[in-house]
Amino acid sequence: MIDIRIGYGYDVHQFSSGRKLILGGIEIPHDRGLLGHSDADVLLHAITDAILGALALGDIGTHFPDTEKIWKDADSAKLLQAAYLLVTEKGYQLSNIDSTVVAEAPKLNPYIPQMQDQISKILNIGPDRISIKATTSEKMGFVGRGEGVAAMSTILLIKS
Repeated sequence: MIDIRIGYGYDVHQFSSGRKLILGGIEIPHDRGLLGHSDADVLLHAITDAILGALALGDIGTHFPDTEKIWKDADSAKLLQAAYLLVTEKGYQLSNIDSTVVAEAPKLNPYIPQMQDQISKILNIGPDRISIKATTSEKMGFVGRGEGVAAMSTILLIKS
């Protein structure tokens, strides 16, 4: 029997003035960034949660609590790297990632190849194994009103 695990992650952050917009490990030009204890990269947070979920190890808040000063303004790439280390320690390898980012603005499609490249560097997998889709919420809900960004991610792990 093949030992495979699927993980799902979801994250959302509200916009805030005076912050850089970091998504998928890259800075994207926009008039506002996302509010959070770390750099608030919703995409990397969703992927991190998906990894932790696949391993049944809780969530990002359990491993990197926003009550600890060490994680203040943390680079979410470091959080993702730490979660991925657990994958290898448990004897798994990452097969693929499928993610969706939901935002009314800015338009993200031009930045997807850069995000894929950055995530592939963080996780040491090919960018062809990282799917990132961008969509809107058709002006409905907090994302539709331009108040924030949401991201979802599913990952597949295979026992090495």
